[in-house]
Amino acid sequence: MGKILTIKNIFRYFEINIFVYFFALIAILTASFVPFFIISFLIIIHELGHFLTAKILKIDVVKIYLYPLGGISKFNMDQNISLLKEFVILIAGPLFQFIAYFILKTLFYHYEELVTIYHYGILIFNLLPIFPLDGGKLVNLFLSGIFSFKASYYLSIFISYLFILLIFIFNLSNLNFNLLLVIIFLLFKVTKEYKNFNYCYQKFLLERYLKNYNFKDTKIINNMNGFYRNKNHLLKINDKYIWEDDFLTQIFKNV
Repeated sequence: MGKILTIKNIFRYFEINIFVYFFALIAILTASFVPFFIISFLIIIHELGHFLTAKILKIDVVKIYLYPLGGISKFNMDQNISLLKEFVILIAGPLFQFIAYFILKTLFYHYEELVTIYHYGILIFNLLPIFPLDGGKLVNLFLSGIFSFKASYYLSIFISYLFILLIFIFNLSNLNFNLLLVIIFLLFKVTKEYKNFNYCYQKFLLERYLKNYNFKDTKIINNMNGFYRNKNHLLKINDKYIWEDDFLTQIFKNV
């Protein structure tokens, strides 16, 4: 895990959004600090689940962003990382949150109902199939096992936009300011992910050119848009077959 992780070292990775401080101030002024603490504790432990699991699997953690109603962990992770490894990192967040939930139920037994509501509220929201939430990443992971990198990426983006639209439609009659902010935030993040596709795809191909991934399965494809995350490829071009390594060498040798 590299250098010894201390609490000080771990929290250097955290970047706290300014609105968190604003909500903390409001919580203190309105004597509602306990609910704020419960939500913050659940979110922090959730993100620590991703962080510690990534460190164990020797994945570089860039930053952990904390927002009033959630967090986002950013990793310097290969686009071709094992589907199983990525799944373990993703699922560690909710699992750690359950540990935090039971701790809070013990410490704040007078607030057990409130702890339960916040815990499951955060959990369900985070597992919605929307980028960059864990649910959106899990959907992309599942699709990556069935479809090509490009197809699974675009399908995940489509599903993300669809669910944001459904959230907006089903809450149209009682749409409040906080929910509107969440919807705008999610739209911004999904759109950013969509615009970032070309960079991600080039990184995906370049990794396969530079590194030796030992995938078990091989698939015959017609062009590089059909590349899968978890497979080797044999390309059929004009009735001729060319191995993936040779094909990528032709693409990147003059770059």
